[in-house]
Amino acid sequence: MTDQAATVEAVVRSQLAKAFGGRRGIVEGAVPTALFTVSWIITHDLRTSLTISVGAAVLLLLVRVVQRSTIQFVFNALFGIGIAAFIASRTGEARDVFLPGILLNAGTGAIMIVSIAVGWPLVGFLIGSATGDPTAWHDDRGLVKLCTRLTWVLVTPNIIRVAIQGPLWATDHVALLGSAKLALGWPLYVASFAVMAWMLGRDRTPVEPDGA
Repeated sequence: MTDQAATVEAVVRSQLAKAFGGRRGIVEGAVPTALFTVSWIITHDLRTSLTISVGAAVLLLLVRVVQRSTIQFVFNALFGIGIAAFIASRTGEARDVFLPGILLNAGTGAIMIVSIAVGWPLVGFLIGSATGDPTAWHDDRGLVKLCTRLTWVLVTPNIIRVAIQGPLWATDHVALLGSAKLALGWPLYVASFAVMAWMLGRDRTPVEPDGA
């Protein structure tokens, strides 16, 4: 194994950083929602708010293209707001801008919980992606326990978001939905990463590459 990923902890930290795009990726994902929420509070006009939100996402994408940096994370944001705009424009309900995000959190949360229940915690596959063998990590009981704990930490923000945003959507509190999405976005990621960093900082589990 190379020095770049000499421990399980280093692998997980590296893979999670890539998955969320770092600080810039998180900010770019939050900007369209923030602008939609502010515009809705000021104008209560769905079309105007959607136009501003989608326009911001497109602008962020163009900046990435000009800078010749990866467009993955801002493209994900644009794709998400595009789907949300389509649904909301069809239903005419501003609250439906937030429905895809709620459903996505519920779906990914359910997948992670099921992965824990069946004994194959999702974080374990991050280890497998680095070692070249996607399932070898499962032979190590201690590693499975570590990955289970990490997966619970990773899924907790999803559970919190659905528990808070779901009722707000059902009761049509658009401004509160937007505020909740922002408050439960990167702050929860930062909190969960801090917990994971603390957990990972205590351990030094060696990673053995496939065939070692």
